[in-house]
Amino acid sequence: MKPFKSGRIAGVFRSLRKEGRCGLIAYLTCGDPSVEVTIQVVEELSKNGADLIELGVPFSDPIADGAVIQGSSSRALRQGTSVRDVLEAARRIREKSESPLIVFSYLNPLLRYGMEPFCADAARAGVDGVLITDLPPESAGLWLEAAKRNGLRMSFLVAPTTSMKRLRLIDRAADGFVYCLSTSGVTGERRDLDPALLTRLAEIRKTILNPLVVGFGISSAEHYRALAPHCDAVVVGSAIVRAIAGAAPGKEASAAITVVREILG
Repeated sequence: MKPFKSGRIAGVFRSLRKEGRCGLIAYLTCGDPSVEVTIQVVEELSKNGADLIELGVPFSDPIADGAVIQGSSSRALRQGTSVRDVLEAARRIREKSESPLIVFSYLNPLLRYGMEPFCADAARAGVDGVLITDLPPESAGLWLEAAKRNGLRMSFLVAPTTSMKRLRLIDRAADGFVYCLSTSGVTGERRDLDPALLTRLAEIRKTILNPLVVGFGISSAEHYRALAPHCDAVVVGSAIVRAIAGAAPGKEASAAITVVREILG
């Protein structure tokens, strides 16, 4: 694993490897159903099984997301949720939690906010890392520099079709983790894992230095047990977002915790 200057993301992955345990990263769309509820859910998830948190920035054209997260983005945008609100949520979460916080966003909202202001404000809010889904490492030079200046760690996506040569390029650019998509397509709960995934993960893990996480479609204890020996953490998004959306007011955190506990077994 690469050595990091700042500690929360790296510290969690070091602890997971020391414990011989696969971690769980919980994704939430910030502002669905409200920013206040997002803060409450994150605080409870951090105490009940989630090792890292991805705070999703709602976006009007989420091309990598399936219906569940698209719907959550639409609801959050109708509430007026902005990048500034996401950072304010992070600031308030940080007051009570030391869980690593990763802002998960498409490029457009962050460009509108401004690269330098975003990185500076995110760092001040207690954010640890950033994953910009549609920013390839080949075009990320200025973002990497701005993130480094502010102590933020950047992560990048790896597709099932990514060549080993490009995988090494992605690994060199990343200093948070490498996020491997479990399948081609968009986010969303799936019944079965791609049969080729485990072999693919073994090849990736032998090649990269960063921690390896797997996401897109991870929604059951069976998925978690199958993936646990082959990666450092799994990302659970749609299952948590669906549970929050279906919960009665005031019960959102309990619904999200139930999903996490069922997946971890």
